[in-house]
Amino acid sequence: MLDTWSLQVLAAVGEHGSFSAAAEALSLTQPAVSRQIAGLERRLGVRLFSRVPRGVRATPAGEVAVEMALDTLAGLRALEARLTSFADLQSGALRLAAFPSANAFLVPEAIRRFTDAHPGVSLSLLRAEETPPLRDVREGRLDLELITHWHLYEDGETARYASPGESPRRVALDGVELVPLLDEELRIALPAGHRLARGQRVNLSDLAAETWIDGAHPDCLGPMTPLAEALGAEPRVGLWCDDWNGKQALVAARAGVMLVPTLAHTAMRGDVVVLPVTPALPTRRLYAATAAPPFRAPAVTAMLDILTDLTGSQRYPRKARRQQEA
Repeated sequence: MLDTWSLQVLAAVGEHGSFSAAAEALSLTQPAVSRQIAGLERRLGVRLFSRVPRGVRATPAGEVAVEMALDTLAGLRALEARLTSFADLQSGALRLAAFPSANAFLVPEAIRRFTDAHPGVSLSLLRAEETPPLRDVREGRLDLELITHWHLYEDGETARYASPGESPRRVALDGVELVPLLDEELRIALPAGHRLARGQRVNLSDLAAETWIDGAHPDCLGPMTPLAEALGAEPRVGLWCDDWNGKQALVAARAGVMLVPTLAHTAMRGDVVVLPVTPALPTRRLYAATAAPPFRAPAVTAMLDILTDLTGSQRYPRKARRQQEA
């Protein structure tokens, strides 16, 4: 197979019509260009140029060779420019997946910021396979997936690393990196007219007789043991709803109560009151799951920066509290 340098020399001789002019254009000596062309002719078994009084003229085979060399070099330059545009975030694609409470505010705001900053990158929000966790990221069908440590309970080794009791750190699992974003506080959602809705905090034991609303993982009641211990009994789950807006509507209709993670505090209805609880329930840690470096695309790094900015330094929880207090 011909190398790109030989193609550049061939194209230069064809364009300039002489070895000396091609050598000057390529910053080479005339003998070096002559040797390069002679080597190509021996390798290909065909004469490419004939000498004329003022330089060289391409033979019929040489004309074809020069034309194809120019096309090949143009294609290589286009390839380099296209790949550089991916690195510069001028083009490319980013495939995300999340869950309903993350889609309530965090993901739409992250998408808005990303598309404003990088309009040339095509962004898709997709649905991830629920089991096993992280498979779509590991197998390359997703570039970034938002998950919680509740997703990882079935995998003992993973859950051990993902425990929110540990200090935030990056964890790589079989080519997937879990980037911690936020430890979410779980609050209680009550209808505005509920007997406990006017307080500053709700004692969970006062909700033992309530009907609870559960939903799809991870927007569910989570690990039951801490909640049951705080209630003094197993929660009585009487309503199941996967849709986040539907769950709020059920609370507003006084059909039941539910837990609300930090991610959803900013997207609650006005006729639903969200309050902290006593005792505090274990936090839910939010992760961004991506391919571990060096196999991470620049677009993924850019989105990670946005997500980290939105959730970092406790700014996200404070924003939620300000809206609730208003």
